[in-house]
Amino acid sequence: MNQPESDRRTRVTVLVALSTNLVIAVAKAVGGLLSGSPALLSEAAHSVADSVNEVFLLAALRRSNRPPDDRHPFGYGKERYFWSLLAAVGIFVVGGCFSFFQGFEALGSDEQQSPDGYMVGLIVLGVAFLAEGGSLVRALLQLRREKGAARDPALRTVIAEDSTAVLGVLLAMAGMVLHLVTGDVVWEASASLGIGLLLVYVAFRLGKDARDRLIGESADPELRRGVEQFLTSQDEIDNVAALFTMGLGLDSVLVAARVDLAPGIDSEEIERVSVRVKRSIARSWPEAEHVFLDITNAPPRGGV
Repeated sequence: MNQPESDRRTRVTVLVALSTNLVIAVAKAVGGLLSGSPALLSEAAHSVADSVNEVFLLAALRRSNRPPDDRHPFGYGKERYFWSLLAAVGIFVVGGCFSFFQGFEALGSDEQQSPDGYMVGLIVLGVAFLAEGGSLVRALLQLRREKGAARDPALRTVIAEDSTAVLGVLLAMAGMVLHLVTGDVVWEASASLGIGLLLVYVAFRLGKDARDRLIGESADPELRRGVEQFLTSQDEIDNVAALFTMGLGLDSVLVAARVDLAPGIDSEEIERVSVRVKRSIARSWPEAEHVFLDITNAPPRGGV
């Protein structure tokens, strides 16, 4: 199975994020257990969720490039969005729900944590901030350098996860420091709840985007306008009765048009016009992998 160069770069970006999150998850979990910090344990759950999601994204990159077959004649491009949807669910369930649990549990606890344990936790979070920031920078550089990279759900998910991770680390650090200074656990509990809200919001946005693509979202408006203008500019086409587009994958679009031909065109000419128009669309818009024309003859002007 041949993968585009952009997919290979995205795969490396996801692998970097996965390895970073696995190491950080272990460090956060150990630090959280040593310090008893609910915010740090919430961050450990966050990193575990991100690690699972990166596995989903690797599956998306691999499976979405399979060629069409009899069962899936339009290919497997939408698998990319299915696995991204699972990643969003993972962020919500593993990360968000556990963070809420830790926050509410901390609010009901009056247990005192040792400053020594907290220093370990803060050091772990400092290292996590640098590692997550490095992974985020790599993903943002790929987004900036590659044309159309913003449409890749795998890359967008990595950026969303790393951005959330950086913000989550800052929240956890703030909560731990304020708890340590004031002795009031409400600061750290609030940090855990804040991390939970952040994760739920990110999961909702990623899930909504994946849902729209899976349901069947229209192609880029610019492509649609371009195809419509091309069709109406053809001398043989009298009217574009309907034009439908749908994204089938990252670089695959279905185009279906119902057009009325000018009066007086015979059946042989209709076939030649149809072939020429479909070839021209595919040549001008390479992502239009599937082009369908429903051609009818327009009634004679002025006729009954």
